[in-house]
Amino acid sequence: MIKNIIKSIIIENQEFISSLDIKERDISIEEQANYIFTGQRRAGKTYFIYHLIQERFIKTKRVEDFLYINFEDERLMEFKYSDLSLIIEAHRELYENKPVVFLDEIQVVEGWQKFARRLADQNYRVFITGSNAKMLSTEMATTLGGRFWVKEIQNLSFKEFLRFNDIIPEPNFRFSDQRFLIKKLFEEYFYFGGFPEILRYKEKKEYLSNLFQKVFLGDIVARNQVRNVQALKLLLKKLAESIMDETSLTRIKNIISSIGVKTGTATLIEYISFLEDAFLIKSFSNYKAKITERESKKKYYYCDNGILNLFLINPESSLMENLVFNDLASLYTDNFYYYRDNTEVDFYVPGKMLLQVAFSIKDNDTRKREVNALIKAASELNEKRLFIISFDEEEEIFDSGYTIKVIPLWLWLLGVR
Repeated sequence: MIKNIIKSIIIENQEFISSLDIKERDISIEEQANYIFTGQRRAGKTYFIYHLIQERFIKTKRVEDFLYINFEDERLMEFKYSDLSLIIEAHRELYENKPVVFLDEIQVVEGWQKFARRLADQNYRVFITGSNAKMLSTEMATTLGGRFWVKEIQNLSFKEFLRFNDIIPEPNFRFSDQRFLIKKLFEEYFYFGGFPEILRYKEKKEYLSNLFQKVFLGDIVARNQVRNVQALKLLLKKLAESIMDETSLTRIKNIISSIGVKTGTATLIEYISFLEDAFLIKSFSNYKAKITERESKKKYYYCDNGILNLFLINPESSLMENLVFNDLASLYTDNFYYYRDNTEVDFYVPGKMLLQVAFSIKDNDTRKREVNALIKAASELNEKRLFIISFDEEEEIFDSGYTIKVIPLWLWLLGVR
Protein backbone atom coordinates (compact mmCIF):
# COMPACT_ATOMS: atom_id res chain seq x y z
CA MET A 1 0.00 0.00 0.00
CA ILE A 2 1.50 3.28 -1.12
CA LYS A 3 0.51 5.16 2.04
CA ASN A 4 2.51 2.74 4.18
CA ILE A 5 5.51 3.22 1.89
CA ILE A 6 5.18 6.98 2.38
CA LYS A 7 5.05 6.54 6.16
CA SER A 8 8.23 4.47 6.07
CA ILE A 9 9.95 7.12 3.97
CA ILE A 10 8.84 9.93 6.33
CA ILE A 11 10.22 8.15 9.40
CA GLU A 12 13.45 7.08 7.67
CA ASN A 13 14.12 10.65 6.59
CA GLN A 14 13.42 12.00 10.06
CA GLU A 15 16.02 9.68 11.56
CA PHE A 16 18.56 10.25 8.80
CA ILE A 17 18.41 14.05 8.53
CA SER A 18 18.30 14.72 12.27
CA SER A 19 21.58 12.80 12.69
CA LEU A 20 23.60 14.57 9.95
CA ASP A 21 26.53 16.92 10.52
CA ILE A 22 25.62 19.88 8.28
CA LYS A 23 27.82 22.87 7.43
CA GLU A 24 26.05 26.17 6.94
CA ARG A 25 25.92 27.86 3.54
CA ASP A 26 25.83 31.58 2.73
CA ILE A 27 22.20 31.51 1.64
CA SER A 28 19.55 33.67 3.28
CA ILE A 29 15.78 33.27 3.09
CA GLU A 30 12.72 35.11 4.35
CA GLU A 31 11.44 33.57 7.55
CA GLN A 32 7.76 33.33 6.55
CA ALA A 33 8.04 32.67 2.79
CA ASN A 34 7.48 29.48 0.84
CA TYR A 35 10.32 28.67 -1.57
CA ILE A 36 11.20 26.87 -4.75
CA PHE A 37 14.95 26.14 -4.76
CA THR A 38 16.28 25.42 -8.20
CA GLY A 39 19.73 25.03 -9.68
CA GLN A 40 22.23 22.64 -11.22
CA ARG A 41 22.02 18.95 -10.30
CA ARG A 42 24.23 18.21 -7.24
CA ALA A 43 24.70 21.93 -6.51
CA GLY A 44 23.50 21.42 -2.95
CA LYS A 45 19.73 22.04 -3.02
CA THR A 46 18.99 18.94 -0.96
CA TYR A 47 21.87 19.71 1.39
CA PHE A 48 20.45 23.20 1.98
CA ILE A 49 17.05 21.69 2.74
CA TYR A 50 18.75 19.40 5.26
CA HIS A 51 20.24 22.52 6.85
CA LEU A 52 16.80 24.17 7.13
CA ILE A 53 15.35 20.99 8.65
CA GLN A 54 18.17 20.71 11.18
CA GLU A 55 17.71 24.35 12.21
CA ARG A 56 14.12 23.55 13.14
CA PHE A 57 14.99 20.26 14.78
CA ILE A 58 17.66 21.91 16.95
CA LYS A 59 15.07 24.43 18.16
CA THR A 60 12.17 22.05 18.83
CA LYS A 61 13.77 18.57 19.17
CA ARG A 62 10.64 17.25 17.42
CA VAL A 63 11.17 15.22 14.24
CA GLU A 64 7.43 15.35 13.57
CA ASP A 65 7.75 19.08 12.82
CA PHE A 66 9.14 18.35 9.35
CA LEU A 67 7.97 16.20 6.46
CA TYR A 68 10.65 15.47 3.85
CA ILE A 69 10.06 13.51 0.64
CA ASN A 70 12.59 13.00 -2.15
CA PHE A 71 10.72 12.14 -5.33
CA GLU A 72 13.79 10.48 -6.84
CA ASP A 73 13.41 7.72 -4.22
CA GLU A 74 12.99 4.53 -6.29
CA ARG A 75 10.03 3.52 -4.12
CA LEU A 76 8.11 6.46 -5.59
CA MET A 77 8.91 5.74 -9.24
CA GLU A 78 5.24 5.21 -10.13
CA PHE A 79 4.08 8.20 -8.08
CA LYS A 80 1.38 10.31 -9.82
CA TYR A 81 -0.33 13.62 -9.15
CA SER A 82 -3.33 11.80 -7.69
CA ASP A 83 -1.02 10.27 -5.04
CA LEU A 84 0.33 13.58 -3.71
CA SER A 85 -2.45 14.09 -1.17
CA LEU A 86 -1.44 10.77 0.42
CA ILE A 87 1.75 12.46 1.69
CA ILE A 88 -0.22 14.77 4.00
CA GLU A 89 -2.63 11.98 4.94
CA ALA A 90 0.26 9.69 5.89
CA HIS A 91 1.80 12.35 8.14
CA ARG A 92 -1.57 13.06 9.79
CA GLU A 93 -1.98 9.37 10.59
CA LEU A 94 1.49 9.34 12.18
CA TYR A 95 1.28 12.68 14.04
CA GLU A 96 -1.30 15.30 14.97
CA ASN A 97 0.69 18.47 14.15
CA LYS A 98 0.98 20.39 10.88
CA PRO A 99 4.58 19.98 9.63
CA VAL A 100 6.82 22.15 7.51
CA VAL A 101 6.78 20.35 4.14
CA PHE A 102 9.94 19.70 2.09
CA LEU A 103 9.41 18.28 -1.41
CA ASP A 104 12.71 17.41 -3.11
CA GLU A 105 12.99 17.10 -6.94
CA ILE A 106 9.23 17.29 -7.25
CA GLN A 107 9.35 18.16 -10.96
CA VAL A 108 9.31 14.42 -11.75
CA VAL A 109 5.59 14.38 -10.81
CA GLU A 110 3.56 15.99 -13.58
CA GLY A 111 1.04 18.52 -12.30
CA TRP A 112 2.78 19.06 -8.95
CA GLN A 113 2.16 22.83 -9.09
CA LYS A 114 -1.52 22.55 -8.14
CA PHE A 115 -0.65 20.43 -5.11
CA ALA A 116 2.01 22.93 -4.00
CA ARG A 117 -0.42 25.82 -4.40
CA ARG A 118 -3.08 23.98 -2.37
CA LEU A 119 -0.61 23.38 0.47
CA ALA A 120 0.29 27.08 0.49
CA ASP A 121 -3.43 28.01 0.50
CA GLN A 122 -3.89 25.72 3.52
CA ASN A 123 -1.12 27.65 5.34
CA TYR A 124 1.50 24.95 5.20
CA ARG A 125 5.07 26.21 5.08
CA VAL A 126 6.49 24.61 1.93
CA PHE A 127 9.99 24.22 0.45
CA ILE A 128 10.44 22.68 -3.00
CA THR A 129 13.52 21.82 -5.07
CA GLY A 130 13.96 21.13 -8.77
CA SER A 131 16.83 20.79 -11.23
CA ASN A 132 15.19 22.50 -14.18
CA ALA A 133 15.17 26.21 -15.00
CA LYS A 134 11.59 25.93 -16.28
CA MET A 135 10.67 26.10 -12.61
CA LEU A 136 11.64 29.79 -12.89
CA SER A 137 9.32 30.50 -15.82
CA THR A 138 6.53 33.07 -15.98
CA GLU A 139 4.06 30.25 -16.54
CA MET A 140 5.20 28.65 -13.27
CA ALA A 141 4.75 31.92 -11.38
CA THR A 142 1.21 32.24 -12.77
CA THR A 143 0.28 28.68 -11.82
CA LEU A 144 1.57 29.11 -8.28
CA GLY A 145 -0.13 32.48 -7.95
CA GLY A 146 2.77 34.29 -6.33
CA ARG A 147 2.69 32.02 -3.30
CA PHE A 148 6.32 30.92 -3.66
CA TRP A 149 9.62 32.73 -3.85
CA VAL A 150 12.10 31.25 -6.32
CA LYS A 151 15.79 31.07 -5.41
CA GLU A 152 18.64 29.53 -7.38
CA ILE A 153 21.08 27.46 -5.34
CA GLN A 154 24.50 27.73 -6.93
CA ASN A 155 27.55 25.57 -6.39
CA LEU A 156 29.82 26.43 -3.48
CA SER A 157 31.47 29.82 -3.55
CA PHE A 158 35.16 29.80 -2.70
CA LYS A 159 34.37 31.03 0.82
CA GLU A 160 31.95 28.13 1.27
CA PHE A 161 34.44 25.70 -0.28
CA LEU A 162 36.97 26.70 2.39
CA ARG A 163 34.36 26.31 5.12
CA PHE A 164 33.48 22.82 3.85
CA ASN A 165 37.21 22.06 4.18
CA ASP A 166 37.08 23.37 7.78
CA ILE A 167 39.05 26.53 6.91
CA ILE A 168 37.87 29.93 8.15
CA PRO A 169 40.16 32.75 6.92
CA GLU A 170 41.83 34.58 9.80
CA PRO A 171 41.58 38.40 9.96
CA ASN A 172 45.09 38.77 8.47
CA PHE A 173 45.14 35.61 6.37
CA ARG A 174 46.79 37.42 3.45
CA PHE A 175 49.94 37.87 5.50
CA SER A 176 49.93 34.72 7.64
CA ASP A 177 50.96 31.16 6.86
CA GLN A 178 47.28 30.33 6.41
CA ARG A 179 47.45 31.88 2.93
CA PHE A 180 49.48 28.91 1.68
CA LEU A 181 46.75 26.46 2.67
CA ILE A 182 44.07 28.74 1.19
CA LYS A 183 45.96 29.04 -2.10
CA LYS A 184 46.42 25.27 -2.25
CA LEU A 185 42.68 24.76 -1.81
CA PHE A 186 42.04 27.49 -4.36
CA GLU A 187 43.95 25.48 -6.97
CA GLU A 188 41.67 22.52 -6.30
CA TYR A 189 38.57 24.75 -6.51
CA PHE A 190 39.90 26.42 -9.68
CA TYR A 191 40.32 23.18 -11.65
CA PHE A 192 37.58 20.98 -10.16
CA GLY A 193 34.84 23.46 -9.26
CA GLY A 194 32.41 23.79 -6.38
CA PHE A 195 30.09 20.80 -6.31
CA PRO A 196 29.75 20.09 -2.56
CA GLU A 197 29.93 16.33 -3.05
CA ILE A 198 33.29 16.48 -4.84
CA LEU A 199 35.10 16.98 -1.53
CA ARG A 200 34.52 13.29 -0.75
CA TYR A 201 36.41 11.95 -3.73
CA LYS A 202 40.07 11.58 -4.65
CA GLU A 203 39.28 10.92 -8.33
CA LYS A 204 37.59 14.28 -8.84
CA LYS A 205 37.71 14.27 -12.63
CA GLU A 206 36.02 10.86 -12.71
CA TYR A 207 33.27 12.18 -10.42
CA LEU A 208 32.75 15.18 -12.70
CA SER A 209 32.69 13.02 -15.82
CA ASN A 210 30.06 10.71 -14.31
CA LEU A 211 27.99 13.66 -13.14
CA PHE A 212 28.15 15.27 -16.57
CA GLN A 213 26.97 12.06 -18.22
CA LYS A 214 24.04 11.93 -15.80
CA VAL A 215 23.06 15.53 -16.59
CA PHE A 216 23.76 15.22 -20.32
CA LEU A 217 22.06 11.89 -20.96
CA GLY A 218 19.30 12.15 -18.34
CA ASP A 219 18.40 15.78 -17.82
CA ILE A 220 19.06 16.96 -21.38
CA VAL A 221 19.02 14.20 -24.00
CA ALA A 222 16.33 11.90 -22.54
CA ARG A 223 14.09 14.55 -21.02
CA ASN A 224 14.04 16.64 -24.20
CA GLN A 225 14.11 13.68 -26.62
CA VAL A 226 17.14 15.09 -28.43
CA ARG A 227 17.66 13.34 -31.77
CA ASN A 228 20.91 14.89 -32.98
CA VAL A 229 23.06 13.98 -29.97
CA GLN A 230 26.30 14.51 -31.89
CA ALA A 231 25.34 18.10 -32.72
CA LEU A 232 24.55 18.75 -29.05
CA LYS A 233 27.93 17.33 -27.98
CA LEU A 234 29.71 19.53 -30.52
CA LEU A 235 27.72 22.55 -29.33
CA LEU A 236 28.88 21.93 -25.75
CA LYS A 237 32.49 21.62 -26.86
CA LYS A 238 32.41 24.76 -29.01
CA LEU A 239 30.76 26.80 -26.25
CA ALA A 240 33.46 25.65 -23.83
CA GLU A 241 36.20 26.62 -26.27
CA SER A 242 34.56 30.02 -26.82
CA ILE A 243 34.25 31.05 -23.16
CA MET A 244 36.13 34.33 -23.64
CA ASP A 245 34.66 35.22 -27.04
CA GLU A 246 31.42 36.71 -28.26
CA THR A 247 29.63 33.90 -30.06
CA SER A 248 26.98 34.05 -32.77
CA LEU A 249 24.66 31.18 -33.53
CA THR A 250 25.56 31.44 -37.22
CA ARG A 251 29.23 30.94 -36.40
CA ILE A 252 28.50 27.90 -34.24
CA LYS A 253 26.25 26.42 -36.93
CA ASN A 254 28.97 26.86 -39.55
CA ILE A 255 31.62 25.26 -37.31
CA ILE A 256 29.41 22.25 -36.58
CA SER A 257 28.45 21.92 -40.26
CA SER A 258 32.12 22.06 -41.30
CA ILE A 259 32.73 18.88 -39.30
CA GLY A 260 30.01 17.18 -41.29
CA VAL A 261 27.18 17.39 -38.75
CA LYS A 262 24.19 19.21 -40.22
CA THR A 263 22.00 21.31 -37.95
CA GLY A 264 19.88 24.43 -38.28
CA THR A 265 19.90 27.70 -36.34
CA ALA A 266 16.46 26.97 -34.84
CA THR A 267 17.76 23.61 -33.56
CA LEU A 268 20.81 25.28 -31.99
CA ILE A 269 18.59 27.84 -30.25
CA GLU A 270 16.50 24.98 -28.87
CA TYR A 271 19.58 23.03 -27.74
CA ILE A 272 21.01 26.08 -25.96
CA SER A 273 17.72 26.46 -24.10
CA PHE A 274 18.01 22.79 -23.03
CA LEU A 275 21.52 23.46 -21.67
CA GLU A 276 20.33 26.55 -19.81
CA ASP A 277 17.29 24.73 -18.42
CA ALA A 278 19.63 22.10 -16.96
CA PHE A 279 21.80 24.88 -15.42
CA LEU A 280 24.79 23.68 -17.39
CA ILE A 281 25.47 27.05 -19.04
CA LYS A 282 24.47 30.69 -18.71
CA SER A 283 24.78 33.60 -21.10
CA PHE A 284 25.02 37.35 -20.98
CA SER A 285 24.96 40.20 -23.50
CA ASN A 286 26.95 43.16 -24.76
CA TYR A 287 25.89 46.32 -22.92
CA LYS A 288 26.21 48.32 -26.15
CA ALA A 289 24.41 45.85 -28.42
CA LYS A 290 21.13 46.76 -30.06
CA ILE A 291 18.13 44.89 -28.72
CA THR A 292 17.95 42.86 -31.94
CA GLU A 293 21.56 41.70 -31.46
CA ARG A 294 21.38 40.79 -27.77
CA GLU A 295 19.93 37.35 -28.48
CA SER A 296 21.94 36.51 -31.60
CA LYS A 297 25.36 37.45 -30.18
CA LYS A 298 26.28 36.53 -26.63
CA LYS A 299 28.98 35.14 -24.41
CA TYR A 300 28.37 31.76 -22.81
CA TYR A 301 29.79 30.43 -19.55
CA TYR A 302 29.56 27.14 -17.69
CA CYS A 303 27.96 27.11 -14.25
CA ASP A 304 30.88 25.15 -12.78
CA ASN A 305 34.61 25.19 -13.51
CA GLY A 306 34.95 21.46 -13.04
CA ILE A 307 32.46 20.65 -15.81
CA LEU A 308 34.01 23.28 -18.10
CA ASN A 309 37.47 21.84 -17.50
CA LEU A 310 36.34 18.47 -18.92
CA PHE A 311 36.31 20.07 -22.38
CA LEU A 312 39.51 22.15 -22.35
CA ILE A 313 43.25 21.89 -23.03
CA ASN A 314 45.40 24.66 -21.46
CA PRO A 315 42.30 25.89 -19.64
CA GLU A 316 43.65 28.50 -17.21
CA SER A 317 42.49 31.73 -18.89
CA SER A 318 39.05 30.32 -19.65
CA LEU A 319 38.65 28.95 -16.12
CA MET A 320 39.61 32.33 -14.66
CA GLU A 321 37.01 34.22 -16.66
CA ASN A 322 34.40 31.54 -15.98
CA LEU A 323 34.94 31.85 -12.21
CA VAL A 324 34.63 35.63 -12.33
CA PHE A 325 31.43 35.35 -14.35
CA ASN A 326 29.86 33.00 -11.79
CA ASP A 327 30.98 35.22 -8.91
CA LEU A 328 29.34 38.26 -10.52
CA ALA A 329 26.22 36.24 -11.37
CA SER A 330 25.83 35.32 -7.69
CA LEU A 331 26.07 38.98 -6.71
CA TYR A 332 24.24 40.79 -9.52
CA THR A 333 22.05 38.10 -11.16
CA ASP A 334 21.28 39.51 -14.62
CA ASN A 335 22.41 43.08 -14.08
CA PHE A 336 25.89 42.83 -15.57
CA TYR A 337 27.29 42.68 -19.10
CA TYR A 338 30.37 42.63 -21.23
CA TYR A 339 31.25 45.87 -22.98
CA ARG A 340 32.12 45.91 -26.66
CA ASP A 341 32.13 49.18 -28.63
CA ASN A 342 35.44 50.00 -30.35
CA THR A 343 37.04 48.49 -27.27
CA GLU A 344 36.26 45.41 -25.21
CA VAL A 345 36.01 44.92 -21.45
CA ASP A 346 35.19 41.52 -19.99
CA PHE A 347 32.63 42.61 -17.39
CA TYR A 348 30.63 45.75 -16.70
CA VAL A 349 28.34 46.18 -13.69
CA PRO A 350 26.50 49.47 -14.38
CA GLY A 351 27.22 52.09 -11.76
CA LYS A 352 29.63 49.79 -9.89
CA MET A 353 32.70 48.61 -11.83
CA LEU A 354 34.52 47.68 -15.01
CA LEU A 355 36.59 44.54 -14.82
CA GLN A 356 39.17 42.78 -16.98
CA VAL A 357 40.45 39.23 -16.48
CA ALA A 358 44.05 38.45 -17.43
CA PHE A 359 46.16 35.53 -16.25
CA SER A 360 49.20 37.86 -16.06
CA ILE A 361 49.99 41.45 -17.01
CA LYS A 362 53.77 41.11 -16.72
CA ASP A 363 54.02 41.22 -20.51
CA ASN A 364 54.07 44.90 -21.51
CA ASP A 365 51.77 44.47 -24.52
CA THR A 366 49.18 42.63 -22.43
CA ARG A 367 49.39 45.27 -19.72
CA LYS A 368 48.86 48.10 -22.22
CA ARG A 369 45.94 46.35 -23.88
CA GLU A 370 44.07 45.66 -20.64
CA VAL A 371 44.73 49.11 -19.13
CA ASN A 372 43.84 51.04 -22.29
CA ALA A 373 40.58 49.12 -22.75
CA LEU A 374 39.52 49.86 -19.16
CA ILE A 375 40.37 53.56 -19.41
CA LYS A 376 38.59 54.00 -22.74
CA ALA A 377 35.44 52.27 -21.48
CA ALA A 378 35.60 54.14 -18.16
CA SER A 379 35.71 57.51 -19.93
CA GLU A 380 32.70 56.55 -22.09
CA LEU A 381 30.67 55.17 -19.19
CA ASN A 382 31.84 57.58 -16.46
CA GLU A 383 32.89 54.63 -14.31
CA LYS A 384 35.49 55.09 -11.56
CA ARG A 385 36.08 51.63 -10.08
CA LEU A 386 38.37 49.67 -12.37
CA PHE A 387 39.84 46.20 -11.78
CA ILE A 388 42.10 43.67 -13.42
CA ILE A 389 41.74 40.17 -12.01
CA SER A 390 45.01 38.25 -12.36
CA PHE A 391 45.92 34.75 -11.31
CA ASP A 392 48.40 35.79 -8.64
CA GLU A 393 49.56 39.39 -9.22
CA GLU A 394 48.63 42.37 -7.07
CA GLU A 395 49.32 46.08 -7.52
CA GLU A 396 47.72 49.44 -8.26
CA ILE A 397 48.11 51.12 -11.66
CA PHE A 398 47.72 54.89 -12.01
CA ASP A 399 47.03 56.05 -15.54
CA SER A 400 45.19 59.03 -17.10
CA GLY A 401 43.69 60.03 -13.76
CA TYR A 402 42.33 56.53 -13.07
CA THR A 403 43.34 53.98 -10.43
CA ILE A 404 43.20 50.37 -11.56
CA LYS A 405 43.40 47.70 -8.86
CA VAL A 406 45.09 44.46 -9.89
CA ILE A 407 43.83 41.69 -7.60
CA PRO A 408 44.63 37.94 -7.53
CA LEU A 409 41.58 35.84 -8.31
CA TRP A 410 41.74 33.89 -5.05
CA LEU A 411 41.60 37.16 -3.08
CA TRP A 412 38.81 38.56 -5.26
CA LEU A 413 36.67 35.51 -4.53
CA LEU A 414 37.22 36.07 -0.80
CA GLY A 415 35.82 39.60 -1.07
CA VAL A 416 39.03 41.65 -1.36
CA ARG A 417 37.96 44.49 -3.66
